[in-house]
Amino acid sequence: MPSKKNSPKESQLAGTQTPDRANTNAKLQSLEVFRSDATEQALRTNQGVKVADNQNTLKAGARGPSLLEDFIMREKITHFDHERIPERIVHARGTGAHGYFQTYQAHSSLTKAGFLQDPEKMTPVFVRFSTVQGPRGSGDTVRDVRGFAVKFFTDEGNFDLVGNNMPVFFIQDAIKFPDFVHAVKPEPHNEIPTGGSAHDTFWDFVSLVPESAHMVMWAMSDRAIPKSLRTMQGFGVHTFRLINAEGKSTFVKFHWKPKAGVCSLVWDEAQKLAGKDTDYHRRDLSEAIEMGDYPEWEFGVQIVPEEDEHKFDFDLLDPTKLIPEELVPVTPLGKMVLNRNPDNFFAETEQVAFCPGHIVPGIDFSNDPLLQGRLFSYTDTQISRLGGPNFHEIPINRPLAPNHNGQRDAQHRTTLDKGRASYEPNSVDGGWPKETPAAASDGGFESYPERIEAHKIRQRSESFSDHFSQARLFFNSMSKPEQEHIIAAYSFELGKVEREHIRTREVNEVLANIDLELARRVALNLGLPAPKAGTVEVKKSSLKASPALSQMNLLASDIKGRKVAILVADGVDGASVDGIVKALEAESAHPKVLGPTSAPVKTADGKSLAVDASMEGSPSVTFDALWVPGGKAAINALSADGVAMHFLLEAYKHLKAIGVHADVKALLDTLHLKTDAGLIVGDDGKAHAAFITAIAKHRVWEREAAAKAIPA
Repeated sequence: MPSKKNSPKESQLAGTQTPDRANTNAKLQSLEVFRSDATEQALRTNQGVKVADNQNTLKAGARGPSLLEDFIMREKITHFDHERIPERIVHARGTGAHGYFQTYQAHSSLTKAGFLQDPEKMTPVFVRFSTVQGPRGSGDTVRDVRGFAVKFFTDEGNFDLVGNNMPVFFIQDAIKFPDFVHAVKPEPHNEIPTGGSAHDTFWDFVSLVPESAHMVMWAMSDRAIPKSLRTMQGFGVHTFRLINAEGKSTFVKFHWKPKAGVCSLVWDEAQKLAGKDTDYHRRDLSEAIEMGDYPEWEFGVQIVPEEDEHKFDFDLLDPTKLIPEELVPVTPLGKMVLNRNPDNFFAETEQVAFCPGHIVPGIDFSNDPLLQGRLFSYTDTQISRLGGPNFHEIPINRPLAPNHNGQRDAQHRTTLDKGRASYEPNSVDGGWPKETPAAASDGGFESYPERIEAHKIRQRSESFSDHFSQARLFFNSMSKPEQEHIIAAYSFELGKVEREHIRTREVNEVLANIDLELARRVALNLGLPAPKAGTVEVKKSSLKASPALSQMNLLASDIKGRKVAILVADGVDGASVDGIVKALEAESAHPKVLGPTSAPVKTADGKSLAVDASMEGSPSVTFDALWVPGGKAAINALSADGVAMHFLLEAYKHLKAIGVHADVKALLDTLHLKTDAGLIVGDDGKAHAAFITAIAKHRVWEREAAAKAIPA
């Protein structure tokens, strides 16, 4: 890509105007006292107080808890929480499902949380998956972080594990969350782009905030375009505490590992799906549950004893860092199965309210400054979205445990409380409801008595200052195809940025500190000079690579639930169709017979063969693999059908497993498709087995170079 000069649009963005036009605009705007120009103005609160530090929440010590008295953070977050009505500000586009959680065994040595004790008990859950940037009407397959929020309806109250499909985040302190979201959201002057980060304000922010480097690397990886919601990992992001009955605290990181494996779309596929099926992810989840392919995840934790808190070369409280599984393996605790779709999308998926502060005895927080801010922000947001403080009375949010207290009034109250006393303590109603001492066998919640002795300061801990070593670890841990996709993603996104200085800053001051070859390749694609060195000395990581981070190592061992298209036309060999259908169904995959139209086709022996859909109505991007059975008349018909030819070519370019009858070989030659480990020619049991093996590998990565050489 040639180097970009300042375009007329870029000059206008920089503020260049003709003198007459500038004078006219100035006169008009001087009459509009409601307009505000922040040029050369001090940063102030809404009450006019100058702000000395807009980077850090007020804390009790650099690594201590955030303080409620921080009026600057609370004003900023409160305003942010109420900026959209009634749609969620972030995570607006989502879908959900009901299910259950079941612990593998009693984990009493780790926690006293009741839902983690009895392996016979099924705890109901509701899960909401979402994208972050776009509004409710945006596409499912855009490049974005995915929310992964689980509400456990435990006997001791609701526990909300509000996480993402990536284990880290863009910022270290909650006071920066409004800034980050304002930057990634559509630009305010034109409300563009919808559902994407490929624009100036996002890259301006992240290139100026180096703590974002690790998370941006994840967002530019294939993790940001998941194949389905069923093939996503989930992470609690923050460090939490688990507390056992003896009061012993242990630091943990929460993990969800999908039984279906972890895999993603390719970029061209993701873009096409956004147009062909905006609801692709929510449809896939809903249909899988309806068909009985219940999505399942294993729930686990990385366990760090309190005495080991400082043994790592990063800070456990830093939400831009992960704990490599090679250092601390994930200990499995139980499984979650989603087995029921909502009855009403609005009443359940849209009205469900998650809050990180919803915890139960046996679970507690760390002093992660991003988590500390979320504890305030989420409850405040739900009050705005759901019409008041009684959002817990909405059926999808109601705990299974009873909730008795003096909080009776306010908007949308549905519980009819008996008694005269709405305060505690009281003697009017016999003193009820009463406190439950923490020492009781079914004791009430008690916060972990962490000792804090520190000054009240706005300061980032020095242990949070390393911004690039884990971004480098992530890039080094990727396979060659995954690295190429990251390079392509940075090149695409930065190629959409209009201001050259932003592109240059991201390449020279961020990417060059992560990997010089990454920076060089991206610079080349943008027409920029390649940096010769980084701008900071990057701290060395204890690991050169973490294989657990690469999706190539996280695939499922079977093809259960995979969707396979079988292309047919008049004259198809019925026995050939039956053979592949039986082979796929034996593996719990879902073969779909597609014809030129939705009408049945005639087999070679004159029988009627029903089809599931037309090729045009069910494009290749919605399938995992493709099979073309025998029958010369059918193959001739498909060869003359542009939709069928495109179907085959697109599946090849998207690196999917393809199986064809030997009669189809001439058609492959016409399309210049070369046989490989994922393009199987044959129609017997051996060919079926090879085809199934290729599907299980998800993509034929060795085909990628050959596929790019074929015209679209």
